[in-house]
Amino acid sequence: MADTVLGKHQLEKALYEENKAVSSGALKEENPLDTSTDFRIFCDACRRGDLRVCQEQISGGVNINARDQFDYTPLILASLCGHYEVAQMLLEQGARCERDTFQGERCLYNALNDRIRNLLLSYDYSKSTDPLQPLAAHITALLTRDVPKTADIAVHTGDTTLNLHKFVLSARSPYFAKKLAAAPETTTWKLASSVPSQSFQTCIRYLYLGDAGADLGEGEEEQAVLTGIDKLSRLLEVPQLFDNILGSGDRRQARQRRTEELEKGSGQISAWFRENVLRYKVVVESQKADEVKWDRDNEIFADVLLRADEEDEDDESDLHAASEALPAPAVRRTDGPLNGIPIGPLASHQPSRSPSRKHTPRTSTLFPCHRAMLLRSELFATMFASPFRESQESAHLHIIPIDCTPAVLEIVLSFLYTERANFSLDKALEVLRVADMLFIEKLKQRAALLISTLGNGNASLVDTATTTIDCDTEDDEVINIYDIIRAGWDTRVPRLEEFGARFIAFRLEKYIDEPEFKLLVQESAARIQKRQETDTVELIDDIRYYLSDRFRLRFEDSGLDGMMNEESNGAAQGENSDDVRAIPQGDEDYPDLPDIDGGLSSARASAAAKDSAAFEAQQGVVRTLDGDIAGDEFALDAMNYQILLGKIEVLMESLGLDG
Repeated sequence: MADTVLGKHQLEKALYEENKAVSSGALKEENPLDTSTDFRIFCDACRRGDLRVCQEQISGGVNINARDQFDYTPLILASLCGHYEVAQMLLEQGARCERDTFQGERCLYNALNDRIRNLLLSYDYSKSTDPLQPLAAHITALLTRDVPKTADIAVHTGDTTLNLHKFVLSARSPYFAKKLAAAPETTTWKLASSVPSQSFQTCIRYLYLGDAGADLGEGEEEQAVLTGIDKLSRLLEVPQLFDNILGSGDRRQARQRRTEELEKGSGQISAWFRENVLRYKVVVESQKADEVKWDRDNEIFADVLLRADEEDEDDESDLHAASEALPAPAVRRTDGPLNGIPIGPLASHQPSRSPSRKHTPRTSTLFPCHRAMLLRSELFATMFASPFRESQESAHLHIIPIDCTPAVLEIVLSFLYTERANFSLDKALEVLRVADMLFIEKLKQRAALLISTLGNGNASLVDTATTTIDCDTEDDEVINIYDIIRAGWDTRVPRLEEFGARFIAFRLEKYIDEPEFKLLVQESAARIQKRQETDTVELIDDIRYYLSDRFRLRFEDSGLDGMMNEESNGAAQGENSDDVRAIPQGDEDYPDLPDIDGGLSSARASAAAKDSAAFEAQQGVVRTLDGDIAGDEFALDAMNYQILLGKIEVLMESLGLDG
């Protein structure tokens, strides 16, 4: 064991060699210095624990693993300041924390508590620093996956036959791109017998984003394999393959080359996806969508069509117009016998359609896709492996309808093909629903993360840590919180349930009296089958928890609530103090205003209210949710907390629920 411990001079030499490699460009710096304004805003948000701003900066393309001028990475700042949710989000988005690196050890050492430290330790390299690894693993697994059958070209190499996919070969190799574009109907390809089979298998594994540095044999066998790889790399126009196999270096350099190859391969597949799948999507009228015939032998090698229908905005207006446009009896416009033929137009109560208002037919979008990539969805994997119609061969491509809009289906396909999905908050809920329907767990969690971080609108989690949220403003209502909570229940995403309960708890005075909130509480209670009298309501329990967090009363058992109750009682008794009586209350301060009907005039009342509010603000007087005067902000929190708890109890009693 003692032989494995490096001396000081050895460590200094290793650090010198590393800095030299970084300076020469042979080794890429994992935490580059970033002094841009966006990165500074990002670091400040990590320091404060502002999830919303962090998510906005990440979506904007900021480098999550860069460092500031003080050598702090965003993950170190979040861990040091004790923001568990921010640290978790950074790790989920690809922040690095490796124990055998300086920044990784520094991050672990500076973690504020064991909860954050254990979170950091739970994320290893493959999970935290390789966001493209799931995509690469899926594409590599296609080489050995026989069911369902997705290969469309067989390559024969001596005594070995490889079943491959044209779109992967075309996206990764310029040689195959030109050959298959000229003859897209090709189903077989034979390799020259002079090239060893192992050489071609290594090249194919590289094209399928696999690790090409496998065992190449020994002696003459290794030389023959390397010669074949060199020849094939030039033929397939992928010269970097041979360079990577021959490249030497330590583990860090090998990992860096692997990361760069994954980024390059993912970029090639992303470009191919945009230039083929998205470029050749077809928009047709919905009633004619099923009549589209797409040949199986096509130049983009698609083997299935996915259909998404646009929402029909004219449906509701047309139904309303049809209900009003009932046939009315004709009215004669001329004089004469009643049995005569009327001359001139007949008046009708049926409104005519304005020439400028034309009914727009509903449209559908057909996306040409590849079943090999759709297999990343468990629903499609089961569908194509079963005896359903969609898994059977046919002269034309099957059309599979997806219950979503074309914009959302494009987001889903982008994720399946590229592992990337950028979408706004207004589409996040539908993306969540479709991802749950298709059993794409990672995309579902990404949508839930977006909702929980951006759903607070202009009020971040840092802002909601206080009790001064203005519930009368509409700026924060960027989402329907009732839909979010129901979506969390339907899709089984605890993150959304917790977010919804917290969102309502910090705005409870706004929602507590709404009829839809009562309905939501009843739905939460009904989620417990065979409900007993002692069962509580999960939503109410969560709201109570976050309500105590809002008013800093999470440690009620320690006696803090008793102290607050004493102060609140003292504040209530203080309503009759001299300072309170000094607030203008009546007409004596406004003798010149006329008195109407023996009562206080509206002008006098308005002036008195303004003067009273100004006086209270000047004297630092604070009022509770019920309008009572509190002694100070600490007493205000205690009194408001009890008021809201009382409203919850009243609500539960009115619904006939316990807990």
